[in-house]
Amino acid sequence: MELSIIIVSYNVKFFLEQCLLSVRKATENINCEIFVVDNNSVDGSCSMIAREFPEVKLIMNHDNKGFSAANNQALKLAAGRYILLLNPDTLVEEDTFIKCIRFMDEHPDAGATGVKLINGKGKILPESKRALPTPKTAFFKIFGFASIFPRSKVFNKYYLGHLDYLNTTKAEVLTGAFMFLRREAVLKTGFLDETFFMYGEDIDYSYRLLKAGYNNYYYPETKIVHYKGESTKKENLNVLINFYNAMIIFVRKHFSNGNLKAFIFPVQVAIFLRAGLSLFKRLIKRIFLPLSDGIIIYFLYRLVISFWEIHKFGTSYKYPDIFTEIIVPGYTLIILFSIGLFSGYKIPSKIDSTVKGISMGTVIILIVYAMLPLDLRFSRAIIIFGGLLSVLVVLLWRLLISLTGMELAENPFAKSKRTIVISNPEEYKRVEELMSSSGISKRIAGRVSISRDDMSEEVLGNIDQIREVIRINRIREVIFTTGEMTASQIIDLMHLLSDLNITLKIASASGKYILGSKYVNSQEDILPLKKSPFRKKIINKLLDIFK
Repeated sequence: MELSIIIVSYNVKFFLEQCLLSVRKATENINCEIFVVDNNSVDGSCSMIAREFPEVKLIMNHDNKGFSAANNQALKLAAGRYILLLNPDTLVEEDTFIKCIRFMDEHPDAGATGVKLINGKGKILPESKRALPTPKTAFFKIFGFASIFPRSKVFNKYYLGHLDYLNTTKAEVLTGAFMFLRREAVLKTGFLDETFFMYGEDIDYSYRLLKAGYNNYYYPETKIVHYKGESTKKENLNVLINFYNAMIIFVRKHFSNGNLKAFIFPVQVAIFLRAGLSLFKRLIKRIFLPLSDGIIIYFLYRLVISFWEIHKFGTSYKYPDIFTEIIVPGYTLIILFSIGLFSGYKIPSKIDSTVKGISMGTVIILIVYAMLPLDLRFSRAIIIFGGLLSVLVVLLWRLLISLTGMELAENPFAKSKRTIVISNPEEYKRVEELMSSSGISKRIAGRVSISRDDMSEEVLGNIDQIREVIRINRIREVIFTTGEMTASQIIDLMHLLSDLNITLKIASASGKYILGSKYVNSQEDILPLKKSPFRKKIINKLLDIFK
């Protein structure tokens, strides 16, 4: 057996399918075995594998065992001369594995090899090559010096910033997203440390390979797409905790002895401070919209009350304190709850969800108002004017937020993305149908042909003219298709376009889905959305009251 490929997957069905399709093409002339270890996915991943990839050896876990433990399950069964640990949110070139095998054969000192990684925007990922996070190196990384001095050998040693991405070089640490291992090195080094649940295991294993007498190499003659973080984006808080916990585990495990022992405490303090700052930033991001909306809505109601007091009763009249101090805050909370009910606080916040939320909240307030005792019914007009004013001002507030680049709210006046599809005529129609079902087909500007001889009506240019097509037609989004284009072509083009401020996505040849960084659009997504039982009950109850 020449090669064993191990993929650990968790709730990323479409990314996994794309990955396996590229792996299938890349292993056509290689005697290999493919393992997928599923960590209790609930998105149909396992049935997809059984149906579409019968050659895959599927290991189904009934709980999430984490990255290290799941990889170890397959490592114990792997029979290949070489073993690849591969993330499911990746796309490999057709010759990636052949090139890696050749490189490892030519470098018997290599325990592991990594390749050039690019993200979903075509940009090179710095974790393609890294140094060991010694206390000094980790300190500069944690406090941002690596970002400030990206080419510095001292301040950005963590990402080996002084070394060119074009050159093959020794790299102390390789990423677990693509770690091409020599079987003998695995037998000598042992399995992954299961103390690391989700992060840090690749750093730990790279270091253990070095201590076992092997070298690790960064090999840029082939490259892969790594969408990065798709398997974990649904569990943000747990991901953050696991990430920083992994750093602490590594530092304690490997630097608790010798001269570096004195640096352990300051590095641990730095990690805790950075983790605390990250948690605080996430908390602020989560509560910013409802908190700011609450303040705005409350003061708008107070403004309406002040005006209505003078207009209705004259300057000498004041509403009772219970109205402004208890009832109006209650109105505000009802509207905030209603906005949340309509997903108005799902980031980025959508304008239509916010409008529906405020409108429904105002209706609920009117219904509650009708049920109150007469001495607590102060004015329906205040409720109505407060609701209308809230819609207007909150929408303006959303617009202002969207212009700051905070990505908390969508800009309702932003121009629709102009999209081109690189495909043949049949695939173009399938992408059109998928986008049409999602209500976004009108933004397609046309097609870029793979063949120079394709002169169909919708063709704007051919693949060799891609940058000019983007410039002339003011394109903001490019969709690649996998039917006739090779993975190598797609990856090369993504990298070629990485300097442009555009969105890059990949559509399956079957037309079932479109993938991009933090984006999945599929036939499953475009089916009519079912209201949640809780939301449905509330809406039905309100309708019953109006009958």
